Amino acid sequence: MTSPLVLAAGVPGSVSAAIAEVGRRTVVLVNIDPTTRRGALDADAGATLALAAEAALDARLPLVGVVTSSGADVHAGVAALHGWGTAARSFARCSGVVPILLAVTGPTLSGPALLLGMADIVVMTEASSAYVVGPGAVASFTGEQVAPDDLGGPSVHAAQTGVAAAVVDDEEQALELLASVLAHLPDHVDADPPSWPTADPVDRLTPEAAAVLPATASGSYDVLDVARALVDEGEVLELWGAWAPNLVTSLATVGGRPVGIVANQPLALAGSIDIPASQKGARFVGLCDAFNVPLVTLVDTSGFFPGKDREWRGMIRHGAQLVGAYARATVPRVCVVLRKAYGGAYIVMDSKTMGNDVCLAWPSAELAVMGARQAAGILHRRDGPEVRAAKEAEYNTTLLNPWKAAERGYVDAVIDPADTRRAVAGALEMLRTKREQLPRRSHDNLPL
Repeated sequence: MTSPLVLAAGVPGSVSAAIAEVGRRTVVLVNIDPTTRRGALDADAGATLALAAEAALDARLPLVGVVTSSGADVHAGVAALHGWGTAARSFARCSGVVPILLAVTGPTLSGPALLLGMADIVVMTEASSAYVVGPGAVASFTGEQVAPDDLGGPSVHAAQTGVAAAVVDDEEQALELLASVLAHLPDHVDADPPSWPTADPVDRLTPEAAAVLPATASGSYDVLDVARALVDEGEVLELWGAWAPNLVTSLATVGGRPVGIVANQPLALAGSIDIPASQKGARFVGLCDAFNVPLVTLVDTSGFFPGKDREWRGMIRHGAQLVGAYARATVPRVCVVLRKAYGGAYIVMDSKTMGNDVCLAWPSAELAVMGARQAAGILHRRDGPEVRAAKEAEYNTTLLNPWKAAERGYVDAVIDPADTRRAVAGALEMLRTKREQLPRRSHDNLPL
């Protein structure tokens, strides 16, 4: 495409839309101009937003937006709210049908901020902020004085809320990053992700993968080193890296095919799962499943992170989000158990029980209800320390290994870590034609 095709060119207001190119991909590109009433949305602007979303839906093209908005235009009255509501409904109709990717380049308030929560990927610039209720209203209602950056700045949304998948310097970098994400996704739900050229052999050995494991089971390491050994050219695109760092979510390719990688990160909370990790994992699994991106899960977790605060905040409900995301995912799913896989967290991390297609394990894998020390402490709590130590060693030797799980069919193969890339690539190739239909219903009612 040589020049953008402008949509609703004669409609005044802060919003413009066009069929354009982002990273050599044709998209519907919408822009909220901050120089027009600070990007305020009147009825016409809301209608243009809705038109852009409907055009993306009809043409089956990704919807990409550049957003800065002061919210509904007070001069337009209730018609502005109606316009925003129309846009929100159109965004909802696009969800799961075409990718929605937004770049936030300045202050974004009220209704337009809620649109960020409806997008698949949001990238924020250093100059941006986003909140539903601004600092003035916060001070009026609560008496608390808070700066815009502290209320909804990019660091807040990157590390605390999970709204921002990444933070970059400016609009140009934001669009470049969205283009990189888009390169891993198809135009719409009925298409496959684009293939990538690669000279990296799928049967390349990966001895460096196991080399990262520490000598002790309690030692930490960077699971991204394992992911880089596994994927093409060692390139991973991590999303939401600052939010819930105990779980890694990344896009990459294996044999030129885009994949989504979900991995426990031992460097943070020993790779255990807490509420943000459950939400982050569920969001990413849902994104990959919506757009036909196979999932590769790397498991090393000691379980759900304990604590009264987490239970009171809804660990049951939020933990179920990750359960539900994996359970309903129909894309090819390959799991590799690297080290610890304990308790309910092992089941949640794409075990065979959850519908996993191929489950692989390294010889270092420990699949069990809990660790040897904890098990010996519970089962032999009335015995002396010598007996407990002996039982711990016995438990380690007889039960805490992947072969017991393999005997029961919970693990398909115990592999040499050097064969990880070859085994994963082979499994993905075998699953290339996988087609799975969920039971017919309007939608599930699993927790949000």
